[in-house]
Amino acid sequence: MTATFDRIADFTFDLAPGDLPETTREAAALMLLDTLGITIGSGPMEAGVIARDTAALLYGSSDPKVTARMMFDGRPVSIAGAAYASATQTDNLDGHDGYNPTKGHIGVVVVPTMAALAEVVPDISGPEALTAVTIGYEIAGRSGLALHDTVSDYHTSGAWNALGVVAMAARLKGMSREQMRQALGIAEYHGPRSQMMREIANPTMLHDGSGWGAMVGLSAVVLAEQGFTGAPAITIEADEVLDHWEDLGRFWQMEHQYVKPYPICRWAHAAIDGARAIMLEHELSHSDIKHVQVNSFHQAACLFREVPDNTSKAQYSLPFAVAAQIVHGRIGVEQISGTGLSDETVIDVMSRISVAETDEHSSRFPVGRWADVQITTTDGRTLDSGDIHARGGPEAPMSRDEVIAKFMEFATPSLGEARAAAIRDAALGLTNPESKLSDLTRHLYDAPEA
Repeated sequence: MTATFDRIADFTFDLAPGDLPETTREAAALMLLDTLGITIGSGPMEAGVIARDTAALLYGSSDPKVTARMMFDGRPVSIAGAAYASATQTDNLDGHDGYNPTKGHIGVVVVPTMAALAEVVPDISGPEALTAVTIGYEIAGRSGLALHDTVSDYHTSGAWNALGVVAMAARLKGMSREQMRQALGIAEYHGPRSQMMREIANPTMLHDGSGWGAMVGLSAVVLAEQGFTGAPAITIEADEVLDHWEDLGRFWQMEHQYVKPYPICRWAHAAIDGARAIMLEHELSHSDIKHVQVNSFHQAACLFREVPDNTSKAQYSLPFAVAAQIVHGRIGVEQISGTGLSDETVIDVMSRISVAETDEHSSRFPVGRWADVQITTTDGRTLDSGDIHARGGPEAPMSRDEVIAKFMEFATPSLGEARAAAIRDAALGLTNPESKLSDLTRHLYDAPEA
């Protein structure tokens, strides 16, 4: 074993709940709640229905030691199948948290993994659950940095967040260090190294590959427990990535995730925020808009330009999202799905939006997601947002109350206010030393009432 793996194993197995800074525990509970809101909100959407039905068809288990109910569905499948279904469902409503330096997402696999493992690991305390959540974020985030630093293609989150899944399971299932090492190697080897920009150019239900990241991670765990072996994970043990692991346990990535105010690709958020700020400051309506010029970074300028005919394209369309914000003053599920896709007013405003790349904004990516917006009004004014950095990250965080309100907005339509509030209170209550994970999970598996 290498010194870096030993450091990671020590962190995974020896970190006590009391070792976490209070701010880290609070962040873990809040990100858990935020992700649950998107999991719930995405439940009725087509991708989530297909993912759950497919898990029931293909990824079941006859062994209760690895059987879990799918979240907000109730059907029993394997733990890998349950995590796959929920992660795919969550990934297809692009409102879950992310980490700027990795250009990707972690909570989307951490929360489904925790829900699946809670079905097979009894008596997990609330503080222990938040410790495992934090471990998942810390290992996945550094794996993502290591992968991006050592390969030429820009790969989706599923290529690296699978390693965080392994670390969580190793901790909660009491795997040996050798089993964990083998599982990390299996997960990295089989992780979906899918090219992100292909999905940007042609948005589909593939999204960020995180469904397969969750499945590969838990499948690797079961394989390693059965004695299957895997080559050491190079994103962990290769000499050229050692610097990414040196601050493990000192710098808490858990506290530096961004929360999305809109269920839209993060790359479009600065443009949305710029348009939003101008509309509010000058009390404009969509009828006042003659033209909108958006200048942003290269990847944002590559987002889908045409009128979307499905929700996947809508979530990856910068001009559609900006138009929806201008027309409705908000972007929720109803703006990016169903009849929202054919909203004639939004489509009309979209036709007046131009998008361009600027070197200044491109040079700031991926640490920041910047844009500037100019709106020309029908009475001849040109209104400029100035440089805007997307809200929700460490530089301009959403408040705790705003994150909680976002959860309720996405969870209540499917579950009703009482069940949504119970989940809210239980998730935030996991910071209580006397709490149990079951306080939360007892609300997570039953299908919503019709």
